[in-house]
Amino acid sequence: MKPKKFLAASLVALLALPASGQERSFGLGLITPPVHVWNQEVAAMGETLASRSDGRFSVTAYPSGQLGNEATMLQQLQTGALDMAWLTTAEITFRVPAMAALHAPFLVENIADAARVLRSDEAREILELLPRATGTMGLCYAMTGMRQLVTRQPVASAADLSGLRFRITPAPPIRSFFEMFGAAPAPMPLTQVYDALANAQIDAIDMDYESIINFRYFEHAPHLMETNHHMFGMVALVSARVWAGLPEDDRELIREATQEHCDRTIDRFVAEEDGKLARLSETPGIHITEDVGPDFFGDVVARWDAEWGAQTPYVARLRELVASF
Repeated sequence: MKPKKFLAASLVALLALPASGQERSFGLGLITPPVHVWNQEVAAMGETLASRSDGRFSVTAYPSGQLGNEATMLQQLQTGALDMAWLTTAEITFRVPAMAALHAPFLVENIADAARVLRSDEAREILELLPRATGTMGLCYAMTGMRQLVTRQPVASAADLSGLRFRITPAPPIRSFFEMFGAAPAPMPLTQVYDALANAQIDAIDMDYESIINFRYFEHAPHLMETNHHMFGMVALVSARVWAGLPEDDRELIREATQEHCDRTIDRFVAEEDGKLARLSETPGIHITEDVGPDFFGDVVARWDAEWGAQTPYVARLRELVASF
């Protein structure tokens, strides 16, 4: 094609594109497997974006840590090598100490209150700290279920937890909690947990009902304590570099679609939490100890608040918020 004809054809093609931007497929990383609620909602979000952008936008998900662990994906977001990710709030605590307040032990009693916290103005304020600290835009929160303790052997008192090798999500506020009651935290990727329990490399895990069911951890750790000791959030991130290159109309479209599916994720976990516990209760071989509260752990909550409250005022602010519910 002659240069003038090529330029003319290119101009026609550009003019045919919607005014708000060009076609784009956004890569989105997760550590969760395709069966997980997060992944299901990411797929649905891709359909929402495609519909509302008249087919200009699509989402390509990379599940199960295909792009690396969460720390690696956060680095990729920072450089713009990755467009989006749904990461745990736990990972963000390495760079944003204020996010640790969302992992305060026994902050809430149930998953419905956890949802209220994640939708609060206080939680939204923490997202405003992300661009400078992480190079990402935090669009909204979602969650997985409340955290429970699952052990290979029965536990009668907090003393029985001392010295146990606990697989935890590798985050400073979570590690602090477990170290305070004498456990030996053992961070490891989610994909290695089942085999580590089977081989007795670890004695216990800190996990939500969704993952306990999906990964069948109870086959090697049949003792479940209903503690609800941590709410476990997710934050939907977009690379700040990618965000800066988008027109405002497209940013708003992405904000709205992402918020919609964050909200759907929260609503699904709230609605399904009791049913998941009931399902586990009916599973042969599982032994469940219900309603294990903060008193079981002695003064650990007060000690945790003292340590982390010195690092961020959001610990006290979120405690005050929950007290008002």
